[in-house]
Amino acid sequence: MAVQILRATLEQTEHGRVDTVPVRLALRCLWSHCPERWPLVMFWEGAQQDNQIGRSQSVTASFNGIVRQLRRSGAVTDETP
Repeated sequence: MAVQILRATLEQTEHGRVDTVPVRLALRCLWSHCPERWPLVMFWEGAQQDNQIGRSQSVTASFNGIVRQLRRSGAVTDETP
């Protein structure tokens, strides 16, 4: 569910900041599954940006880093919705 929240957030970045409570909770839930913390921190910092292009690029890049770590750890598979 946390990954679904972050994925939905990617679509919302064009409308403004996305540093919401659900996003923060989703990132916190994934904290123990990501040995490298940088994508989680980068996602949150990107979500706070006022610049739409910077926000979108930062959130997208960090989301990809999060998913890569989750796949590597086995927490998420390609079959996971």
